[in-house]
Amino acid sequence: MAEEKINQPSAGSELAMRREKLANLVEQGRDPFVITKYDITADSKTVKDNFEQYEGKTVRIAGRMVGKRVMGKASFIGILDNTGKIQSYVRRDDVGEEEYAGFKKFDVGDIVGVEGTVFKTQTGEISVHATGITLLAKSLLPLPEKFHGLTNTDLRYRQRYVDLIVNPEVKDTFVKRSKILTEIRNYLDSKGFLEVDTPILVPIEIGASARPFKTHHNTLDMDMYLRIETELYLKRLIVGGMDRVYEVGRIFRNEGMDTKHNPEFTTIELYQAFTDYYGMMDLVEELYKLLAKKICGSLKITYQGKEINLGKWERLTMVEAVKKYSGCDYNDWATDEDARRCAKEKHVAVPADATKGTVLAEFFDAFVEENLIQPTFIYDYPVENSPLAKRKPENPLFTERFEYFINATEFGNAFSELNDPIDQRARFENQVAKKKAEDPECKAEVDYDFVNALEYGMPPTGGLGFGVDRLVMLLTDSASIRDVLLFPTMKPEN
Repeated sequence: MAEEKINQPSAGSELAMRREKLANLVEQGRDPFVITKYDITADSKTVKDNFEQYEGKTVRIAGRMVGKRVMGKASFIGILDNTGKIQSYVRRDDVGEEEYAGFKKFDVGDIVGVEGTVFKTQTGEISVHATGITLLAKSLLPLPEKFHGLTNTDLRYRQRYVDLIVNPEVKDTFVKRSKILTEIRNYLDSKGFLEVDTPILVPIEIGASARPFKTHHNTLDMDMYLRIETELYLKRLIVGGMDRVYEVGRIFRNEGMDTKHNPEFTTIELYQAFTDYYGMMDLVEELYKLLAKKICGSLKITYQGKEINLGKWERLTMVEAVKKYSGCDYNDWATDEDARRCAKEKHVAVPADATKGTVLAEFFDAFVEENLIQPTFIYDYPVENSPLAKRKPENPLFTERFEYFINATEFGNAFSELNDPIDQRARFENQVAKKKAEDPECKAEVDYDFVNALEYGMPPTGGLGFGVDRLVMLLTDSASIRDVLLFPTMKPEN
């Protein structure tokens, strides 16, 4: 079993001993699991940060016992609570002989409550001198002594509850994640955006390239799909007159898994009427600078050994970026055939019927992305791979779209949103036809209700979507998306 893997070699006897202790407690009428509450008056951080205020005063603290040194008639224990760790001094003459005898049978990992006075030991450690100690829950599994040093990260992800107990820095990552979301919400709310919720279960598989998870609604007797984006519902709200909306949404994609991808992940999508993709660029810069200062204390952060300056952002069109890093200029390709010929010379694989726009996008993947270490906006994407973005009026082969990159990774995607229902319908139908040609069994459909919404009129709108998980990875210097998901998707061991 999984728990046997993380325990000590003598886990079998240890487990039996702990269960025997619990059985004895129950027999004595002291079952810890019948206790329903324990009134806490302070936590470890508050006591330590305000020692002068608490010295000599009685407090009640509670948490997990993570260390224990028994020295005859007196003992020291470490208590881990929600805010950190604090030491408690437990002496027989203070808690009583019977209570002390029971306490000596407590195991590391047990949940305890301690009442006592705050003091400093001779070595200067702030502690609680116990006058009473209560067993609140029995730990029937021992904490692994060498868990911190394990290289088996798979095990840490599977048993995050143990990981959080013994690796304090893991909890710090998730505290920061929560703060990041709070700061993003505060920022968007201050800009007049309204947070909304849209459906997770949707009635059709849309024609987008992402593969959805499929389920079935029994009452309606219809197949449904877990959403792969929140975009189309949010833009319906723009049509309805809600000019600034955003959603912190869980997204589901039935695709591959690696250090940057998990089948379910969190995104933030936002839409603002009467602005364009340049307005979204300005918003991204302002937001990321704010987050860097609030979460990391500096615009310059370190990610996996590289210094990233979130105070300085470069802006390049895709054409400019490809020319800069590959030496090839899109403007020199007079025809699609010229572009395909150039791709062949540069050993870039493209479809036999590739257009200039398709070749440009392939060149970007081949030559550019790996070089985008510092924050960079890449904008003006070819229309071929931007079905929801508005065409550039001066050059309809390109769209008003950007993605932004940090450490050679795409962090977000934004458009001047397409609001022409006739153009949108044609692009959707082309997208679905292409998908069905590639996979005749696919059930993709055009979202005609969204087209219907556009026919009522959607104002010029800027839209932005970005992954929360990758942002948290960046701001917490985490190498894998699994490090910033409390419970990443895992294949069952059995």
